[in-house]
Amino acid sequence: MNLLWEESLSLRYHFLSELQSKFPDGEVYLVGGAVRDLLLGRPTKDHDFLVRGITASDLAEFLDRRGKVSWVGKTFGVYKFMPADMVLDEPVDIALPRTERSFSLGGVYRDFLVKSDPFLSIEEDMGRRDFTVNAMAADITKRCVIDPFGGLNDLKAGRLRAVGEPRLRFSEDASRILRGLRFACQYKFDFEPETWAALCEAVGLLVAKREDGGFVVPRETIAKEWIKAMVADPVAAFDLWDKSGAFEKLIPELIAMKGCPQPQEFHTEGDVWNHTRLALTQLASPAFCEEFHSEYDAELVLATLLHDVGKPPTLQTPERDGVDRIRFNNHDKVGARFAKEIATRLRLSIFPKGSRYYIDVDALGWLVEKHLLLVHGEIDRMRASTIEKHFLNPAYPGAKLLQLIFCDGRATVPPDGVPQLVYYRQVRKRIEKIEEMGRERSRIPPPLLTGEEVMEALHLSPGPSVGEYLALLREEQLSGRLASQEDAIAFLKKQCPNKEDAS
Repeated sequence: MNLLWEESLSLRYHFLSELQSKFPDGEVYLVGGAVRDLLLGRPTKDHDFLVRGITASDLAEFLDRRGKVSWVGKTFGVYKFMPADMVLDEPVDIALPRTERSFSLGGVYRDFLVKSDPFLSIEEDMGRRDFTVNAMAADITKRCVIDPFGGLNDLKAGRLRAVGEPRLRFSEDASRILRGLRFACQYKFDFEPETWAALCEAVGLLVAKREDGGFVVPRETIAKEWIKAMVADPVAAFDLWDKSGAFEKLIPELIAMKGCPQPQEFHTEGDVWNHTRLALTQLASPAFCEEFHSEYDAELVLATLLHDVGKPPTLQTPERDGVDRIRFNNHDKVGARFAKEIATRLRLSIFPKGSRYYIDVDALGWLVEKHLLLVHGEIDRMRASTIEKHFLNPAYPGAKLLQLIFCDGRATVPPDGVPQLVYYRQVRKRIEKIEEMGRERSRIPPPLLTGEEVMEALHLSPGPSVGEYLALLREEQLSGRLASQEDAIAFLKKQCPNKEDAS
């Protein structure tokens, strides 16, 4: 084991060296994902520890004198510890060795008989874990890695293999299916064949229900694992969730995109499924990075995945429907409804606002509904106020809409094989022009008049006409034809010359 591990952990967690001094016969291990990440040279903040040879009462007394400690169930043998000399986002997990035995094999993690034992061997504790790359322990005292199941070799090979019998592991806890898919995306792992076969066989547990009617795997767990996988590697997650059968079980709306034809004069890349996959590849492409100089987030990934989910139910063909070519009328609006239904069903707003993983259901639906905005008209004739509303209004995710349009455009391959981004380039120039106006005035200018001022100038009562005049004024302002309140009032009076006292 790298000596820097032991030194850095002891420097970070002072209680470790104190624990070793007080209990010289005790053993302290770093366990779980932290060992995997440190061996891979990846940064990690989550450090979980396992302590052998020290009774639960002695360990509790020791920790209680050095910070705040809470006991997570007598049988689980896990302490949540917040050291007094550190500021941490979350408490440190300090556990005693334990065994776990499922008494239902129905995929429900809570259906376990758990027994902690401070003198249980470290190898037995590792045997209850999910994958070999997570079943290693770093002995902090002896400065070595305990690897009873060949996790180190699997890590070097980039291989994800279940500990012990794969079918048993997934039947014990079905959420391991989702973690396995996420690990494969995050770490670019390949599945060991038996583990993959068992995972695919067990995927039906993701929609199974308990006797009380609740899901075996909570929707919130599915949301967390799926979103993290999609953000880690959108295309790998798309492929793995498809091949494993997870999409078919959880999001069947996506499967309908397979074999759904598209007009060849616009889409030589293939059916809606292939188009969607190609759009997802754009998110991590050099072209995307060069264009936006920013990373994508979960909301954009899901919008890209779902932007054409409304095509299969709106498909019209010349042979069946007598239309001039393959058409998908209103698929943007239908897709927006589907996207919101999926996001609600799977609890996709599980992460906190401000997180890269956060998804706003309404914003997701808006992105899908507006992804064809540039196809519906000539950009040069589009009102400046329309561009401002969709791309510069803080009430809407306009920057993500622009990114979605970019990904969609690069995934639309015409017969000459060169994706057309003409509309995208045109609207980008229009946006830059409006932003330049804002920079000249330190920010995009506020409206020249309020609704009350319009009503006062024209002696109007509240009603739709007030909003129409405000929109007209905003268009003239953003186009550079009006610059002051006086100009605005004079313009309005010209539009409404017959109004009493409009002179």
